[in-house]
Amino acid sequence: MLSNLQARDAATVLHPYTNLATLPQQGSLILERGDGVFVYDVEGRPYIEGMAGLWCNALGHGREELVEAAAEQMRKLPFAHLFTAKSHDPAIALAEKLKELAPCNAAKAFFCNSGSEANDTQMKLVWYVNNALGRPQKKKIISRIKAYHGVTIASASLTGLPNNHIDFDLPLPQVRHAGCPHHYRFALAGETEEDFASRLAAELDAMIEAEGPETVAAFIAEPVMGAGGVIVPPRTYFEKIQPVLEKHDVMLIADEVICGFGRLGEWFGSTALGMKPDTVSVAKQLSSSYLPIAAVIIPDWIDEALSRQSEKIGVFGHGFTYSGHPVAAAVALKTLEILERDDVLGHVRGIIPHFQERLRAFADHPMVGEARGMGLVGAVEVVADKASKRPFDPKRFAAAKVVALAQEEGLIVRAIGDAVSICPPLVITSEEIDQLFERLGRALDRAEVWAAAEGARQAA
Repeated sequence: MLSNLQARDAATVLHPYTNLATLPQQGSLILERGDGVFVYDVEGRPYIEGMAGLWCNALGHGREELVEAAAEQMRKLPFAHLFTAKSHDPAIALAEKLKELAPCNAAKAFFCNSGSEANDTQMKLVWYVNNALGRPQKKKIISRIKAYHGVTIASASLTGLPNNHIDFDLPLPQVRHAGCPHHYRFALAGETEEDFASRLAAELDAMIEAEGPETVAAFIAEPVMGAGGVIVPPRTYFEKIQPVLEKHDVMLIADEVICGFGRLGEWFGSTALGMKPDTVSVAKQLSSSYLPIAAVIIPDWIDEALSRQSEKIGVFGHGFTYSGHPVAAAVALKTLEILERDDVLGHVRGIIPHFQERLRAFADHPMVGEARGMGLVGAVEVVADKASKRPFDPKRFAAAKVVALAQEEGLIVRAIGDAVSICPPLVITSEEIDQLFERLGRALDRAEVWAAAEGARQAA
């Protein structure tokens, strides 16, 4: 029986990334409050928030400084827009700070409200700027299979996951998808990570040649692929990809929506992975998820092209009502201040070895084919057969079963295909990391019992 809240929820709320057919029977987990890395449901049961919400709650729940930053700005100037030469101090100060931190030649920051809007903007800017530069054919953007870049029409096209395309009439025709850099799943027998990276770079080069370099404008990449299953690129990957892009005058767009602001122990994942992007998308941890805010950071040559077009056309015809919302910008500034003042990145670097050691210990579990990760993000990929890497029959929803059992154990994690992803708040302690993995271990043990009892390991 559903509770009253669950019944009302099922009757009124259209849930993202949810099986809408089964929700009315299963009901939602209704959360009421949070404290640090824990959240509590309406009955008071605690859960370790092992996904930092949706990869975004960097500083945990209950940070009064962020609440006060929002309240103070609301009292002072609760709203002002950036259209038609209007501005305000929080947006200006935040743009200055992003320019200071950015892993690229940063000239300006364009503000929006989500990673999806940021990557949608990236595609529009690529098209707009190439028109401004007299290259109207140079419009194609290459993403990668299993990439995740958002769910707007443009950003969902860049996303390389079937469920974001099926029956949405996507992707757009200007988008291509290169190979997925997942060594465990896609390397040839005996192929080292370095050899795999070389092959992917050669395949990208061949793709651009086949499309026509004069038609390919940009390559977009997450430093570590998040919602595609926490896929860490093979060694030397970006080192070998970037010369291919430079050869064909193809921009590199870094999607730092998940990796940005400390997730890998550096301000940006680009730094940790040796990427040299032309432009950068940021969101999520920018405000520690307390309010929606995102940004696209652009270099001087794009800024100059935009200015020339604005002189020609009379206006830069892009923006959102809430671009650079003063309250969200104030909270983002306070978030960045806390990250610096409290040396949160130093804390992350200090606990990464323990996190990764506990994560990788699951590689020996009978349910797990691969335990992978980098920084404070990871995943365990469940398999029906370890030796052959054979996955479970998709109809068994094995990873979802692990996630459901983890929730019963007081841990929130997420199923992505066959992977169970883990992405805790940056402020998690070593003791809380131990609690997290102990709960995940119990869930995997219970899932192994389930698999044996249900005969789930049998081939479909």
